[in-house]
This record gives sequence, C-alpha cells and structure tokens, in this order.
Amino acid sequence: MSIEKFMALIVHKYGGTSMGSTERIQNVARRVAKWHRAGHRMVVVPSAMSGETNRLLGLAKEITETPDPRELDQIAATGEQVSVGLLALALQKQGVKARSYTGWQVPVRTNSAYTKARIESIDEKRVLGDLDAGYVVVITGFQGLDDQGSVTTLGRGGSDTSAVAIAAALKAEECLIYTDVDGVYTTDPRVEPEARRLAKITFEEMLEMASLGSKVLQIRSVEFAGKYRVRTRVLSSLTDPEVNLEQEAQSGTLITYEDDETMEQAVISGIAFNRDEAKITVAGVPDRPGIASKILGPVAAANIDVDMIIQNASHDGMTDFSFTVHRNELQKALAVLSDKVQPEIQARDISSDGQICKVSVVGIGMRSHVGVASQMFETLAAEGINIQMISTSEIKISVVIADKYMELAVRSLHKAFGLADESHAA
Repeated sequence: MSIEKFMALIVHKYGGTSMGSTERIQNVARRVAKWHRAGHRMVVVPSAMSGETNRLLGLAKEITETPDPRELDQIAATGEQVSVGLLALALQKQGVKARSYTGWQVPVRTNSAYTKARIESIDEKRVLGDLDAGYVVVITGFQGLDDQGSVTTLGRGGSDTSAVAIAAALKAEECLIYTDVDGVYTTDPRVEPEARRLAKITFEEMLEMASLGSKVLQIRSVEFAGKYRVRTRVLSSLTDPEVNLEQEAQSGTLITYEDDETMEQAVISGIAFNRDEAKITVAGVPDRPGIASKILGPVAAANIDVDMIIQNASHDGMTDFSFTVHRNELQKALAVLSDKVQPEIQARDISSDGQICKVSVVGIGMRSHVGVASQMFETLAAEGINIQMISTSEIKISVVIADKYMELAVRSLHKAFGLADESHAA
C-alpha cells in the first residue's frame, strides 16, 4: 500500500487483547488517530475486551446449562458495544471526530443461525456519509441483525470476518488486522522456536492454514478477503502506536494473490496443526452405494461438521468407515450415530478416539513439485509416528496422528522442508 495515496479508505481491526484495558484502548486510539491525521478515511472494527465474551457466556451458563442460542447472542453482543463506545471516546480525547455503531445500526444483515450467523449484506450508506464528514467510524465486530430484527453473532473470531466484510462493502484500499502476534508464521513459534514470519502469503495458502488449525485468522474472514479481493495485512498492535506510518504499513504479513508475485514461490509455506479433532469409526457396515450418505447425512443434519473421511477396502461385502469431527462435538456425533444411524445400517461397532491431532503441510509450490507427500511420510516414519488418516488437495497434505506426537511431528516437518530461518524473521 502506498502511504502517498492520501484519502485512501482503510479498515483497522483490533482483537480483544488490543482492547484489553482502557490504557490499551487509548493506545489503539493514538494509532488510529495517526492514520487519520495522515489523511486516510478510517473505519475501525474492535472486538470485545479480552475475556469479556467468556464472562458474559459464563453468566448465561450459570442460569442454564442449555441456553437459548438467540438469547446467547443478545448477551454476547454487548461486549463489542462497550468496546466501540470506549474507543470512540478515546478518539475524541485525541481530538478526532468519531462515531460508534453496533452491527444492527449499520446494519450488517445476517441469516438467523444464532451463535454462528453468516453475513448476507452490509448497508454502507451511513458509514460513507460519516466518512465524508470527516469522522472516524467505529463499528462493532462479531455481530449483525437478521430478518426478524434479532441480534446475531458470527461465532468465535467473528470480528475478523466483520472487518473484512466491511472492507469489501466499502471497497477499502486495505484491511489491517491488528493482533497480539506480528504476522503469519511458518508454524506456531510456541511449538517450533525457529518458525519464520512470512512477509507474504497467498489467500489460497492462508485459507488452508486457517482451515487446518492456524489461529491467526478466522477462516471465514479469509474466504471473504479472497472472494472480494480485499488486501489484508496481519500485524501487531503491541508496537509503539507512534511508530513511523510508512514502517507500520509495510510490517506484518500481507495476504495477497499468487498472480501478484513474480518471484518463485516456496514449495511449502507452512505447517499447520489442530488438536481439536476426534476420530469416529463405524465398523462392519455394508459396502453398498449410499452407505456414506446414510452415515453422514444424520450427522450433517445435526449441524456437525465432518472433516477427514476414509473408507477401508471391502471384505466379504463389509467395510469400515472413519471420519473426524471437532472434539467438542464428539459426544453429540456419537449420540446421533447410536440413535439414528446404527438402527438402520446395523454396523458391527461404533468407536471413537479423542486423542488425535491433524498435522498439515501447505504450499502452492506443491503444484509444480513432486515428492512432497513421500518426504512428509518418510519424515514421520523416521520419528516412529504412525499415520492413521491422510487427506490431500492441490496445495496441502494432512495426516491424522496420535495427539502425543504432535509437537515432534511439527518440528520434524518444519526442519525437513527447510522452513527455519537463522534470523527468525521474514
């Protein structure tokens, strides 16, 4: 992004850690004011203060163990409303004209899937009017309004999605996601200290990384950014808010397009992992057309997402069928299988394993390089790590292994694919 291009419309998003105290909120205000005074039209999307959403949901759980999802959204949405009001006050203290809005005041229209709603449209007229009048506009992330006029929320990490969607609706020059890390790394530095920060990564790679367990960005925010070609940058909010604007605008990790780059792409960009998975095996089912639908149909109807799937070779007309779900939904999935699937298909046994993890290698360079899979499997074999399931796409290979080997697998693969950097920086 060229800082010389004044009056560019820029969206900033700040996470809960960045908004964690009134002192940090004032630091955010100083940073936003710096961009505003440089001539940029600014929209800011803050999360609730760190820990606030958990506190609010905890209060609901004290009332009932099974709270109504609509009422949960009504409760959870208040955290962001406090944040935008406080940030608007902090900006006004900086001498900047600022106005705050909730998702339903903009409005951000969503469907009615409470606690995990999806954005359908954004009315940008009010926001553009305020920007034209010289205001910084502060909009709640994470929330919107459905057709019945009920408050909805977008699920964990939904403020990322809100920010990118707002940037798309406003045709912003760039969306800057400020968080407590300084960019996207080749893997989690807490697992591999030699992880390297990437200066750039493609939307396609970032989408895979997010879907495979990277916690830097919510997957739907990356989907929005890729679909609407929103230049998105991940950078740290914990730096000095008065740092040089040109330097800040080039920091972090830029998420961009493969065809934006002329340089040769690395074969592997990163190693992702996810410990939130559980495996279910339905053993001894008839090997006939439609059996997968009979097993997975009721699971999908219960709104349970299925990830990896594998079906063994048939033996005497019978087969075993395995798939993975989020660990938090394991018991729900087992109940569906027991109540609705088992009576119909007469499976010999239904078993589960909650002590697994998924480890993946990601890189668009895999398209033009052979041998990535064999190198991955050889590396894991050398460490005595057994592979239980395998899934591939054009730019990623994922394996399911025992959870206890996760860190060893990540470090070994990171080294095998040459992702470490002596400077520990991109």
